[in-house]
This record gives sequence, C-alpha cells and structure tokens, in this order.
Amino acid sequence: MAKLSPVLKQATPVLAARGEGVYLYDAEGRRHLDFTAGIGVTSTGHCHPRVVRAAQAQVGTLIHGQYTTVLHEPLLRLTERLGEVLPAGLDSVFYLNSGSEAVEASVRLARHTTGRQGVVVFAGSFHGRTMGAAALTTAGPKFRAGIGPVMPGVAVAPFPQAYRHGWTEDEATAHALRELDYLLATSSPPSDTAALLVEPVLGEGGYIPAPPAFLQGLRERADRHGLLLIVDEVQTGVGRTGRFWGHEHGAITPDVLITAKGLASGFPLSAIAAPEALMAKAWPGSQGGTYGGNAVACAAALATLDVVRDEDLVGNAAATGLRLHEGLRKVAADHPVIGDVRGLGLMQAGEFTTPDGAPDPATAQRAHAAAVERGLLLLTCGAYGNVVRMIPPLVVTAAQVDEALTIWAEAVAASV
Repeated sequence: MAKLSPVLKQATPVLAARGEGVYLYDAEGRRHLDFTAGIGVTSTGHCHPRVVRAAQAQVGTLIHGQYTTVLHEPLLRLTERLGEVLPAGLDSVFYLNSGSEAVEASVRLARHTTGRQGVVVFAGSFHGRTMGAAALTTAGPKFRAGIGPVMPGVAVAPFPQAYRHGWTEDEATAHALRELDYLLATSSPPSDTAALLVEPVLGEGGYIPAPPAFLQGLRERADRHGLLLIVDEVQTGVGRTGRFWGHEHGAITPDVLITAKGLASGFPLSAIAAPEALMAKAWPGSQGGTYGGNAVACAAALATLDVVRDEDLVGNAAATGLRLHEGLRKVAADHPVIGDVRGLGLMQAGEFTTPDGAPDPATAQRAHAAAVERGLLLLTCGAYGNVVRMIPPLVVTAAQVDEALTIWAEAVAASV
C-alpha cells in the first residue's frame, strides 16, 4: 500500500472535503476560515462559480493541446488578456506550470540575452525548490541543504530588513543599496552579471515589503550596468498586494516579470513576460514543456482575470488588507510578543520576538496552532519560523477579516 512521503508535513491537521469562497470544510463538515489560500493560490476563493464553469466547459472540449505542437483558443485569448494587465512593453509571454519553472526560465532568458552568467538575489529570497531555483533561494536551509553543489553564479545581497536590524526603512534601504554596489564592485562585477532577481515582498523570508526606494534603486543600477531586472511576482501578483503587481508600489517597470500562484485560481499555470525584442533573443528550442499553457488552466486563468476585474478584487485587497493590517496592529499592541506587523494588501504578517528582540518561534507556533484549533487556518514563515502570515483569498469581506481578527486575538492570548 502506497503512502505519501513522510517528509511532507502539513501545516494543519485539516482533511479538506470541499471549499467555498474563503472557507474550507473538513470531512466532518466543520468550517475553517482559510487565510492560507493554498499559499496565495486561490485568489478568487475556493471554487468561484465563474472559474468552475470555465474549467468545466473547457474539459468538455479540449483538455490538453501541447503548445509547441498545436495552438488553442484559451492560450491565445489568455495571452491577449494578459496584455491588458502586464506592465507596458512586456508584450511577449512564455507559459509554464509552476513558479520554480518560471524562475528558471527567466534566468535562462537572462543568460541567453546578456551573454553573462551571474545572478544577484537578495537575502531571505524564495524562488523555488527545483535545483536551479533552490540555488537562488536563501529563505532557509531546508530548500537547498544537502543537495549541493547547487547552480553556480549566484551572489546574495542584503534585502532591506529594517525590523531585524532595528533601523528605519530609509536606513535599511541605504544599507542594502550600498552593499549591492559593493557586491557589484567585488564578487559579482556587471561584466559577469546577467540580472538582479527580487521579490516585491519577501515571501518565505518573512513577508517584508521592499521599500519603493529600494526597488527604484535596483532599477537605476540595472539600467546603469546593463543588467536585467527580474521581478518575481509569483506570490505578490494578480492583486495580492492591493495593486495588480507588487512592483507597482515602487513605480518601476521590470525587464522580466514572473507570475504564477493566483493567476489561475488553483490550476497549475505560470508565465514569464518580457519585451518581444528581449524574448526573441532566447536560443531556439530553449522554451517549451509538455504541460505549459494547458487549455483548462488557461480557461481558468481567463475566468480569474475577469473575476478580478469585474469584482474589483484589487481594490478589495487594498481595502480589506488595510483593515487586516490595522487589526493585527491592535492585537500586537495588546501582546508585545508580536514585535512587528507588516505587509501589503492581503499579504500580512506578525513577527514574534522575545523582550530582547530575539526570534520567538515557540510562541509563534503556539499561536498558529491555537488559531487552527479555533477554525482559522494560517501559515508560518521567516528564517526562524517566528512569523505568522495571513493570505486570504482576494474575495474576503470586511466581516470575514473581523472574524479572523477575533480568532487571532484569542489565539495569541492563549499562547503567551
């Protein structure tokens, strides 16, 4: 009898039987408020009727049309539709299945188009678990330990983590940009460096937003040195941060954009987007894959984009995200064990620390477990596992945010 790998560890004990909107229901019929959204995937909520109808209709006509063999209408319509929301000039799209695959495709593109090998990532980054993506990931040792040697040519620069250092955001930004300049002057010279790769908000690294000045500093340095600026929007994209793309908070335009997770409301689909002139420099045969641009996933993505637009889910993420942020700050004010509350839109987190500012993963884990017991599903992150994050579907209402905050306050009180 086969079993799941024992290495797979579930964050909650819930056996999900069905999902509806912001809720998951277990096998016993108990309702759980899902503030994990499948790690930011179910952007339109569980089983949104329009997404369900689109997928059902597509399953009955064409399930798979391998897109280096044949084209199909959902693929072409999705590409056209993405053109309405992608940054200006990023008019060429390559589809894959997962965030890790898209990250690796972006690095391949950068190396082909620049003729250079180096990639600069930032401390606390998460870009995936596959061999190439793991080499770009510094959020924790579990993603790359024991598999070395990993892909060479990766340099790590500081990310502006103000709370960790006890600095202001401006101080953290200035430090990170100075150290990036030093890295480019020493161990990763521009003549050997293809790209800078950054998340607009650190995901697994602790839900730390990149200050606008930091993103602008990266754009300036990329332009100055002839590097590509690749923005990993796997978790931050499709409205999650209260803007359609997370990098919009920095008022910049990347050279390459990576999207996945919330793009298709739970169906596996990812993509990279770049200017056509840049994409055309990729070597022939370097882009492809069996399942990329799957017809059912593309149909679901089309419905997702329509729902995001028609229901103003980007605006809802901004408004309910602010409500969630303010509520989390109130809970933190009553419980000093939460040293910091941060996030953008519906990507919020609280960091648990001891009185002397050291990470406190034990209390974070107790609070997480207490919330799950009370019907609120959450996840942890951060290098020490001391950050509890909230990632509800973009359809979450103010009343559901308040319900989650009530449970969270009880959970934190029970854990300290």
